[in-house]
Amino acid sequence: MFKLNPLQRRRWNNFRSNRRAYWSLIIFAVLFVISMAAEIVANDRPIMLSHNGEWMFPALGGTYEEADFGGDPGFVADFTDPVVRCLVIAAGLDGCFDAPDEVIADARDGEVDGQPVRTGWMIWPPIPYSFNTINYDVLTAPSPPDGDHWLGTDDQTRDVTARVIYGFRISVIFALIVTFFSSVVGIFAGAVQGYFGGWLDLTFQRLIEIWQATPALYVIIIMGAIFQMSFALLTFLIVLFSWTALVGVVRAEFLRTRNFEYVRAAKALGVGDGTIMFRHMLPNAMVATITLLPFLVTAAVGTLTGLDFLGFGLPPSYPSLGELALQGKNNLQSPHLGITAFVTLTVLLSLLVFIFEGVRDAFDPRKTFA
Repeated sequence: MFKLNPLQRRRWNNFRSNRRAYWSLIIFAVLFVISMAAEIVANDRPIMLSHNGEWMFPALGGTYEEADFGGDPGFVADFTDPVVRCLVIAAGLDGCFDAPDEVIADARDGEVDGQPVRTGWMIWPPIPYSFNTINYDVLTAPSPPDGDHWLGTDDQTRDVTARVIYGFRISVIFALIVTFFSSVVGIFAGAVQGYFGGWLDLTFQRLIEIWQATPALYVIIIMGAIFQMSFALLTFLIVLFSWTALVGVVRAEFLRTRNFEYVRAAKALGVGDGTIMFRHMLPNAMVATITLLPFLVTAAVGTLTGLDFLGFGLPPSYPSLGELALQGKNNLQSPHLGITAFVTLTVLLSLLVFIFEGVRDAFDPRKTFA
């Protein structure tokens, strides 16, 4: 069983003492777990089905054909089609393709014309729509919230609730990946500059000033015109322009501590520069570094949303909170789109800021658990 050492216990107690950060972490964890399980929460494919005694899990992936359920070969099974549902549930039932709706409904109940049939079953997600599912039964688009679509549909009759769940997951994963790699590069660069100083520090400072003056949006637009934009490419481009945010504070901390007595003693004992930098000096810079992490995370979410809103972000095949906000702007007669995008982004950014505030306080050696 994992056991915390005294320092880790003190930090955890400091974090828990910040009730806003603690409850924000719980709420965010619940929302993130739901979004990570989006395929079994919102999907147009069953979570699980039984056909002729064989269990299948379509929501988890894989390609299924109608022939797998007694239909014609060569056609991918569309589980939203009543005929396919009839084939699955009333296994091997003749006439599924020509049966009227009431016969298909009877087949779901396990009988046709009063005669029992061999039946299968399906377990559907709570939201029977994926982020790209088009509901052809919706007469107007966008449509307001109702019992079938909890947050309504967008201008392509796609379920807004499903798009929010998938978009929440992409935004959080994107922000965490960007923050991680930006932090690694920025901390390393700042540590090297502050520790060695001299001409190396001056040279890197001038290069960073030039790099920060580069218009990131123009570069992203140009790259998007040359290459097919993807999640990996967009992540790389954002990291390319966001790593400089941490260089200044890390460099300042290393410049301040490189002449401390314990650093000089470590050098005199022959300790390597890497060990001194990242084992002995870096912990002193962690509080200042963690203070800026909320800004990196929220900036990553805001950048992704803004680029998607402008049409320079992820491809249209991705669910996007920015694209939802754009639909809200273009469809003012359907306020549920704009309100949903605003509330989702507000909750997401607020939770992340509150959590990282608690993490910052937990790593502050001046704060103790009361």
